[in-house]
Amino acid sequence: MTTTSVKQRPSHVTEEWSGGNVVAVEHPLVLHHVTRLRDRETSPEEFRHLVHRLSVLLAYEATQDLPTDPHIVHTPLTNATGGRLRGRIGLVPILRAGLGMVDPILNLIPDAEVWHLGLYRDEETAQPVKYYSKLPPDRPVDVALIVDPMLATGGSIVSALAELNDWGVKRAKVLSIIASQEGITEVNRQCPDADIFVCAIDDELNAAKFIVPGLGDAGDRMFNTVQPQ
Repeated sequence: MTTTSVKQRPSHVTEEWSGGNVVAVEHPLVLHHVTRLRDRETSPEEFRHLVHRLSVLLAYEATQDLPTDPHIVHTPLTNATGGRLRGRIGLVPILRAGLGMVDPILNLIPDAEVWHLGLYRDEETAQPVKYYSKLPPDRPVDVALIVDPMLATGGSIVSALAELNDWGVKRAKVLSIIASQEGITEVNRQCPDADIFVCAIDDELNAAKFIVPGLGDAGDRMFNTVQPQ
């Protein structure tokens, strides 16, 4: 397997994974929340809260290089020079699990645009199938943040990145809570310019293409649609 070095990041970001353009966030809060997220006893309500918290931590890392313009404000005492985000930022949740990551990131970037992509995995071929897209024909956003809790085979992310490329987006970042090594490799192979931000990287996929150890189906656990055994 061909590998490239991980981007240099602050001390709280791990560099153990040798993949291109990958940032795996290593922080006690991330470890704590991911551990609880994996637990099969975690309720749907708590699962949603954990996804919210981890989405904020991921977004903090992924947005460190967003451009800003200087801006002067009037405080109660005097003037202060600060900054404002420059350009249009788009959040692109992959339905349906990606919806759980939108609100917490919107709390950080209230002016971000939200554009939905509907993709599901064909259980026989493990290939992504697109069933919904409302990207406009023109005026692409300057930076797109693709959000999906799980990056398994990488097929859905690659498909989403292709959609954004066709739209004309120049910078795209992928935010996933848990990813597989295989999925990261596939995204790097097909979309080497995309940055990937994750909370945990798991070793493998099983025969059904679920991440192992993973956390099961994120959408089912988030929206309480897990089928009884």
